[in-house]
Amino acid sequence: MRIIDIRERSVAISRYADPAVPPGGLTTSMVAVITDVVRDGRPVVGYGFASVGRYAQGGLIRERFAPRLLAATEFADAANTNLDPFRAWAAMMAGEKPGGHGERCVAVGTLDMAVWDAAAKIAGLPLHRFLADRLGRADAVPDRVPVYAGGGYPYPSDDIAHLSDEMRRLADLGYTRAKIKIGAAGLAQDLRRIEAATAQLAAPSHLAVDAMNAYDRASALAAAAALAPLGLWWFEDVCDPLDFPVQAEVAAAYPGPIAAGEALFSVAEARLLARHGGLRRDRDILLFDPVHCYGLPGYLQIAEHMVADGWPRHAFWPHGGHLFTLHVAAALGLGGAEVNPLCFQPFGGLTDDAVVTDGSVALPDRPGIGFEGRAGLHRLFGTLLDAEG
Repeated sequence: MRIIDIRERSVAISRYADPAVPPGGLTTSMVAVITDVVRDGRPVVGYGFASVGRYAQGGLIRERFAPRLLAATEFADAANTNLDPFRAWAAMMAGEKPGGHGERCVAVGTLDMAVWDAAAKIAGLPLHRFLADRLGRADAVPDRVPVYAGGGYPYPSDDIAHLSDEMRRLADLGYTRAKIKIGAAGLAQDLRRIEAATAQLAAPSHLAVDAMNAYDRASALAAAAALAPLGLWWFEDVCDPLDFPVQAEVAAAYPGPIAAGEALFSVAEARLLARHGGLRRDRDILLFDPVHCYGLPGYLQIAEHMVADGWPRHAFWPHGGHLFTLHVAAALGLGGAEVNPLCFQPFGGLTDDAVVTDGSVALPDRPGIGFEGRAGLHRLFGTLLDAEG
């Protein structure tokens, strides 16, 4: 079993549902991995994209990692009935040196997502079931997964009014928990944003705040002092992701849950966070992104290390906000998944027929990741197959 063609394109995405708000130039890569396995007269195709927040990786995909997949002559699993995503990942990583993660990890993760989508489709299983079977966790997959709504980016005008409207829309969609951004406009404005957002939720404990690594030591400690009495769900990405001393100092000063790991990309970095970041296993949250961590094989290395180090599986809430992370959370028995129902369209969010009830959602049952259940996204992926290859 082989991969016979790979199509890639960079596309623009926006943090805002309103097309009138300037998108800010953010991009992602989308890929179609075409296999030599034929179903119903057509080759099985896996789709993937570069999650959100790190920009497109077209150069690395086209020049470095896709050629390695195409050059390999065989990816069959031990039973010779399917592609083996771990063999494909090993082919992509052949010759790569430790360290220097940069954003090559995102390029690998983009292709890896598509390989898993293809393999689950060949098996005729939704990805969460295919992955759980592969990992020996079939009996541990839940019927529903807790989810929260990501979003809440600062608006260029009328910020509080627009944020309040966004939070109302998310609550109307069935989300009981949400996350908003802070750290860009000063602490006074951050507190106004938090007040506006919590007014649309049941309690402050249903709101997480994400500083997007904006704070230095002084501003991080000031924010921690101001936020501590509020009883928020968690305080995320406090400072530079590699500034473990500041991370640890904030953790010592802030009694509530802290979330970290979104901008760390390898098991080596995860070890450093666990050893030097001051995080507390009884309350804090791990946000590693399964795409940005060299795909599922890299994410599994991180999860296995952290669980062996005493972290509970419910501490993991993978970043991303899309269908792939929902499957991963279900298959691994994690705390839950982020969903971006309004931003980063058409990639963010669940299938078009998904219904969020009391902050949780049933798992999709389409083979693969289920992008075919998102009409707009499926059409966009389809343009890759229309392209000359």
